[in-house]
Order: sequence, then C-alpha cells, then structure tokens
Amino acid sequence: MTRLLLLIWIALFPAYGAGQANQMVRINDAKEFREQVAGRDLTRTGITMRVEPGGVLTGRAFGGRVTGRWTWESGYFCREMRWGGRSWDWNCQAVFLGADTVRFIADRGKGDSADLSLK
Repeated sequence: MTRLLLLIWIALFPAYGAGQANQMVRINDAKEFREQVAGRDLTRTGITMRVEPGGVLTGRAFGGRVTGRWTWESGYFCREMRWGGRSWDWNCQAVFLGADTVRFIADRGKGDSADLSLK
C-alpha cells in the first residue's frame, strides 16, 4: 500500500491496535466474505463504498468517485483502488467482522487498519 493511501485511510478511519481485532471474528474464505460483506454498504463519515460480489469496488468518498476491483486470495481480500485522480496498487488485507463493523488490516494483516460500518 502506498504511503498516500495509508494517509488517506488513517485520515478517513480510526486505526486500532491488533488487540482489538481479537474482539472480532476473522473472515478466512471468499464464500463467507461474500455472504457477510459483499453487496452491503460500507460507511464512515463522508464515505459510502460497496464491495460488489462480482469483484468490483464502487462508491464515493468526500465527493469523489471510488472505483476498483477485488478478489479473494489465500485467505485475504486483495484490491486495487482509485479515488479522484489517485490510484493505489494491489494490496491484500486481513478482514475481521464484528456485529456491525468490518475491519480491513493492510499488508496481509500486518499494516494499518480501517473500520467501516456495515449497512
């Protein structure tokens, strides 16, 4: 994940320590991810995104269009993304699910995290 993407994610979402991930359940396979997350709105102040079951990312963030593509690879949500005039390279992320929250942790679970509300 590029440094700029990290700055945007940090600005848009609060980061949480790895200890809090223990309160959530890890999603380990594509079927479960599609059932629990795909097709639902993922929201945060100023942001509404959707991870479509067919591998497309859509949405808006602070007035700009968000687009991208995703797939599931070896237990990780992997995606590339564009927002406004910027783009971010492929990054595979660990996914955790709470009652009404999904947490993405960049760099195969070793990077920064972003929490979004599930609607």
